[in-house]
Amino acid sequence: MQDLKAELTQNLDEAEWEWLIPHVQRDAVILVPIELDLLNVGIAIASDNTPQVQQWIDEQLLAKPSVAQIGEWNGDRTKRFNTLIVQPYVLIQEK
Repeated sequence: MQDLKAELTQNLDEAEWEWLIPHVQRDAVILVPIELDLLNVGIAIASDNTPQVQQWIDEQLLAKPSVAQIGEWNGDRTKRFNTLIVQPYVLIQEK
């Protein structure tokens, strides 16, 4: 688990919305709310912690960006997000 955490920590980054659009188009972006720690969510997904991930989904804490959110972000393509790639997903969190 320590190795996974270290590996994912190295993958934490920031990205502008414009850079994320291709990932949205391939339906690979997951929006993580600010209440959740992005790294902990990444670890849960990467380690196949299905009960925890399902709980977040059931509580509507993890979701694909809505059409309204995408429209809003398309209006400000330089908006920045914290990001974490956990193949095949790109986890994003508004800054």
